[in-house]
Amino acid sequence: MEKNHVLDLIPEYLDGVLMAEQQKQVEQHLSNCPKCQQELEEMKLLFNAFESEAISVPSDRLKIQFEQALEIEKANLGKVMTLSTAKKSNWANNILKIAASIALLVAAFQMGSLLEQRKMEGDMAQLQDEADQMKQTAMLSLMENQSASKRIQGVNYIEKFEQPDEAIIEALGNRLLYDENDNVRLTAFEALAKFTTSEAVKSTFIEALGKEKNPSIQVAIIQALVQIQEKKAAAPMKKLLEKEDTQPFIKEQIRAVLPTLT
Repeated sequence: MEKNHVLDLIPEYLDGVLMAEQQKQVEQHLSNCPKCQQELEEMKLLFNAFESEAISVPSDRLKIQFEQALEIEKANLGKVMTLSTAKKSNWANNILKIAASIALLVAAFQMGSLLEQRKMEGDMAQLQDEADQMKQTAMLSLMENQSASKRIQGVNYIEKFEQPDEAIIEALGNRLLYDENDNVRLTAFEALAKFTTSEAVKSTFIEALGKEKNPSIQVAIIQALVQIQEKKAAAPMKKLLEKEDTQPFIKEQIRAVLPTLT
């Protein structure tokens, strides 16, 4: 049996539709022809790839564009390949062309899906930005409220921000430095203490150390500055030691931690 004839029969052989005599002849030829055996294995792999390939369903617009491109390609082929000169193509070449067409179509679908996904992600990011802006506006508004409980509520809004911007840090700093209510100042300190890597927060703590009169808040600020080893805090601590109205236990704590900052 000729090799080319066997190649033409391999698709039907794989599909199991050959007559018994033809199937026997193909099997006999394959048993003695390594090249045809290789062709058989490659076709099996190709069939398996087609069966396992998950193809997205195209949109109507993309389907129309593909069909139009296909019609143009068919028209061009008709111009250069007449019936009298055309020859029967090898089955393997035809199937590879089909595979290439399918691959291009799949790539087009996947590109369309990727563009849609990016657009959706962009829309979600815009919505998130708008939501963050609304939360920030609500937070800043509450912190300016006449009610101390409302100002505390505004300060606690910090929990809704993973990375607060400069406006929020500044507003919290103002509550710590200038708010008349001890509980509001303490809450503002606790909120800022989560962001001690910020130079603005460090500067606010140092300034607050020279202004604060509430011993509990003084102790909290001192401990925070010592924990982050802020050397600039040594000077305001020394001034507290010199003040007569500084509580004795505050002075004792400063004397205990001051050597670690100098």
